[in-house]
Amino acid sequence: MNQFQLFVQTILIHPIFEVLRFLTIQTGNFGVAIVLLTVLMRTILVPFTLPTLRSQKKMRDLKPKIDELKKKHKGDAKKIQQAQMELFKAHNINPLSGCLPYIVQFIVLIALYNVLRNFVANAAAIGMNVQSSFFMFDLSKPDHSLIIPIIAAVSQLVLSLMILPGAEKHDLIPNNSKKKSVQKANEKETDTQEMAETMQKQMVFMMPIMTGIISYQFPAGLGIYWITTTAYSIIQQWMVSGPGALTDYWKKIPFINRT
Repeated sequence: MNQFQLFVQTILIHPIFEVLRFLTIQTGNFGVAIVLLTVLMRTILVPFTLPTLRSQKKMRDLKPKIDELKKKHKGDAKKIQQAQMELFKAHNINPLSGCLPYIVQFIVLIALYNVLRNFVANAAAIGMNVQSSFFMFDLSKPDHSLIIPIIAAVSQLVLSLMILPGAEKHDLIPNNSKKKSVQKANEKETDTQEMAETMQKQMVFMMPIMTGIISYQFPAGLGIYWITTTAYSIIQQWMVSGPGALTDYWKKIPFINRT
């Protein structure tokens, strides 16, 4: 075990194990303990996540102004970058501020995964009998009934749509020009927008699919964690920046908008 692994084991994995053990003993239910542990950890991480969410909202709100700067300084990448930095500074936005919170959350996720994956076996090794049943599920085994994987995937889809920028387009090149050079540039802009939207949509649906597959393959306890942490994120995202693009996609569902 290298120094980093030893550090993570000492600072994160062992404390998380002990907290989960305490909650399991106090509640008498492994599933409830996982939910409580997840809520506790996400609450502790709020000081890291809230600045990131607020920064993301500001970035989305400034998108039209950023597009105006690109149009104003078209062809001069240095001026565009300088103008963007001045705009960010004026609105107290640090584009790099979101990196550290995501790194911290990722490390915590890995630590929690390691605890949940081996909790039942490790608890038994120290003489603790864990009742791993939670409603109709055995949290120590994968849920092949697909209930937990489907709930995990759907909740991840909702969160992905909320985080996704709105579906609006920002045309920087006029569509009604008769100049061939401008028309060609407009076609290129349209192709770029369509490519970006396609990639965004692919990511929106890829994440839920991956979440469902992971929840299907690994112990159901990890799926319960994933559902809980995603639900927490949805509430947090809604409170900070509202439904995001979820509203746009909701309106596109045929049977929802029948008159």
